[in-house]
Amino acid sequence: MPRGLYGRAFLILLLPVISLLLVVSVVSAQRLFEGVTRQMTVSAAREVQLLLDAQDPATTASALAIVMRRAAPQDVPKANLRDWYDVTGIVLISELEERLPSLLAIDLSLSNVVTLYLERGDGPVRMTLDRRRFSASNPHQLFVNMLFFGVLMTLIAYVYLRNQLRPITRLARAAEAFGRGRTVPYRPSGANEVRAAGNAFLDMRARIDRQIEQRTLMLSGVSHDLRTPLTRLKLSLEMLDGEEDRDPMLRDVRDMERLLDAFLDFARGAAEGEAESVDPAALVRRIVDDGVRSQIPVTLHEMTGTGTVPLREVAIRRAIDNLIGNAVRYGTRAELSMVLTDRALRIRVEDDGPGIPEDRIEEALRPFARLEPSRNQNKGPGVGLGLSIAMDIARAHGGSLRLGRSERLGGLCADLVIAR
Repeated sequence: MPRGLYGRAFLILLLPVISLLLVVSVVSAQRLFEGVTRQMTVSAAREVQLLLDAQDPATTASALAIVMRRAAPQDVPKANLRDWYDVTGIVLISELEERLPSLLAIDLSLSNVVTLYLERGDGPVRMTLDRRRFSASNPHQLFVNMLFFGVLMTLIAYVYLRNQLRPITRLARAAEAFGRGRTVPYRPSGANEVRAAGNAFLDMRARIDRQIEQRTLMLSGVSHDLRTPLTRLKLSLEMLDGEEDRDPMLRDVRDMERLLDAFLDFARGAAEGEAESVDPAALVRRIVDDGVRSQIPVTLHEMTGTGTVPLREVAIRRAIDNLIGNAVRYGTRAELSMVLTDRALRIRVEDDGPGIPEDRIEEALRPFARLEPSRNQNKGPGVGLGLSIAMDIARAHGGSLRLGRSERLGGLCADLVIAR
């Protein structure tokens, strides 16, 4: 079966037409070509036999509209002559051989006449009869008409079918674009069922957008409300004289601010801005350069492919930064590589840390998950949202985040894969 909707619908449309043509062709061949040809051939054979038995062949031949001539023995064909596409000729030859014992050969090489070679007492004779006396004239016209009108009606039906399937494909493209984080204009059209599905999709898209917006606004408000007392607390701590008591409390305040930033990033997800054509190679280079200026041990390993991809640049940068942060927090260095093909974009971040066990990868991708046995929590503050934020951003672009073991460095290998 074809994989596309157009192919399957066209096959559903075409199969009944082809089946109908085959059935009509078989029935017509049996009834028209065989039955009618057999009846007409029997009548013509009787006339030929009557002419052979007549006392005055010339007068009888004129009355029967048959041209009768004597034939030399060397002019008689060694076998019957028939074109390969002459279907009625098979029935004609069979009936004449059965009903004319003196028949020597039949020549059907000419489409408009039938030439018979027969044996008489005074030698062989040749009789020429009109082909229309044996079979229906132009029998192929039935097949030509069926084929022509079958193709014509199939094309007309395909045009109507395409107009009915076009709203479904438009809905599919709008849903696919929304799944990749892009909002394209869409207006329901087509049949009532397709319009109902389109309206349901628009309602669902609006509800999801409202939910994301409300979640972002709520956490932004909470973050804003908490930053004010945290700022006052920080100023109060800065005015304390004792450094031994002040520095630990300042670190706690800074950790709380970082946690608030992580919560806000998780709530914001990939909702910032619209997707634009971005050169992923240039983006990865900028991220690496910024990391080097910030004294982060990150290097560029491999860059393959050129072109642009529709991306939310701020969100993608946040996802890569989170992966780099995890890599350098639990390892000594991070390496980035980018591969761009016609089908997908893959951005890989590898480290030389302890990695994540394969049976705990799914757990690591959950929000607020912290894997103490495999990830050292003493190497930096974390709330367990880095991988979750990266995964949400990848899914918002129609992609995925894949975790595994780095074959080169031995640590964690995180692949951010986005379909084009």
